[in-house]
Amino acid sequence: MSTPTLAHPYSADASHIDLSVRIGSLALPNPVMPASGCFGPELAPLLACDELGAVVTKTVFAGARGGNTAHRLGEIPAGMINSVGIPSHGPRGYLERLHPAYRALGAPVIVSVGGHREGEYAPIVAALGDAADAYELNVSCPNLDADGRDIGSDPAAIAVVVRQTREVTDRPLIVKLPPMVASIAECAAAAADAGADAVCVSNSIPVLPLDERTRRPILGNVVGGLTGPSIKPIVQRLVWQAARAVDIPVIACGGIVTADDVLDYLSLGARAVQVGTATFSRPSTMVDIVADLRSRLAVQGGRRLDDLLKAAA
Repeated sequence: MSTPTLAHPYSADASHIDLSVRIGSLALPNPVMPASGCFGPELAPLLACDELGAVVTKTVFAGARGGNTAHRLGEIPAGMINSVGIPSHGPRGYLERLHPAYRALGAPVIVSVGGHREGEYAPIVAALGDAADAYELNVSCPNLDADGRDIGSDPAAIAVVVRQTREVTDRPLIVKLPPMVASIAECAAAAADAGADAVCVSNSIPVLPLDERTRRPILGNVVGGLTGPSIKPIVQRLVWQAARAVDIPVIACGGIVTADDVLDYLSLGARAVQVGTATFSRPSTMVDIVADLRSRLAVQGGRRLDDLLKAAA
């Protein structure tokens, strides 16, 4: 995977720049944050984490759990593939082992929460309480009560998860939707109508990669997720559809490497972005993007990201 260089290394004064965005009651200093599962406190020595819009934790499940069978991560010509299986320490383990380290990073903390049944999300959020500045409900997990279908592919199930979780917290709720759904617009609308403050579009693309020599699955779990620049056109369509369907913010996630990728998504109606795969080869990707956005606005004489979009129109 090649390492791109910044296209606009400007040095003009950026002190007047305002990149802030709001997710419900939560104000973020800028719209750039990591995707859940692609970032942890161990990266703190490699980048200025306090320059991020927020940090998103790895997903917390109801109980402690290990990951999937190896091989869990790799590359194919289309991008990165993974089937990590989302290890979790459970709510108590997260609060004791991980949350203090996330808090020490100096950015708002969005805790990702997962479940295999609709009723599992609210108890986790209740157990975490006010620890998080916001919660991201990862409804891309297979529903064990519905023949393994994603909870997030069923608008009715999404609504149940959001309504139940809203009853136990006043923190902003973000719903992370899967890409393989009949209608991303209906799924986003179900989340919004049930009380979500934002939706994240989307999770990785389900794939089954094979070893070209053995014709056997590369991943120990057989199936996994495809991420990286190759999925960006797919996610752009989903973001465009979701943004047209709801008034709450849409957070775009898929194939973001540069500031231009961010602007592409914002032009389609997204309000913020999450960066994942790019940080594996260049941990500073997110802070580089923020710096590049500031520099472009400074040179142009603009103040907010909308000014960059207007200039390109």
